Amino acid sequence: MQENEKKIKNAHLCGYSGTISDLMNDPEYFGRMNDPTGAAYLKGICGDEMEFYLTIENDIITDARYYTEGCKSTKACGAMAAYLAKGKTIAEALSISAGKVIEGVKELPDFNLHCSILAVSTLYRAVADYLLKL
Repeated sequence: MQENEKKIKNAHLCGYSGTISDLMNDPEYFGRMNDPTGAAYLKGICGDEMEFYLTIENDIITDARYYTEGCKSTKACGAMAAYLAKGKTIAEALSISAGKVIEGVKELPDFNLHCSILAVSTLYRAVADYLLKL
């Protein structure tokens, strides 16, 4: 079996701890939002798509949700980015890095590190969408 085939096979077998699995399916963070104050959509290099929705009141992110039909790694990273953003100021949300998402997910395989970049980039675009409406 070639190296790429092994990676693809391992990606399908990759599981996440209970905490991350719970976060990935938590309706507090997963799902689309009606009337967000900021929203964004991006397509990653792997073909996975992510949407981010924010409700921002008085410079505080009071609600953060993501939506994707992508792989488990994309879902885990989207969930972690939403979790990290909720309750933060705009400036604090803009300091959330792909590295912080990776630290939070913990079990993210090296060949799926790009998922953390997709999640954070989509979050940043949702913040930018909000800021451009001011």
